[in-house]
Amino acid sequence: MVLVITKTNFETEVLGSDIPVLVDFYADWCGPCKMFAPTISALAEEYAGRIKVGKCNIDEEMELANDFRVMSIPTVVIFKGGQAVETIVGSLPKKSLADKLDQVL
Repeated sequence: MVLVITKTNFETEVLGSDIPVLVDFYADWCGPCKMFAPTISALAEEYAGRIKVGKCNIDEEMELANDFRVMSIPTVVIFKGGQAVETIVGSLPKKSLADKLDQVL
């Protein structure tokens, strides 16, 4: 399941999480984001219980996007122990992103 990440739940769902969290920063109007969405959904299913997966709409959550210096979308930030440990700008093949997730487990 893909969570909706907002400023309201960010601290609880991401910073306070006891498992790693992948946050996909996207926008509804972004073509590459739409093409990347099935990859994010598939990884959410495959890593359920081991990694949380969330999506953050930069148009609705500009403050969060600014906090993590999101300049281009899609941008994926992987958090572990409340810290951003990896930032990936642009879409990646599913296998490449899965490899990154495996490294934080």
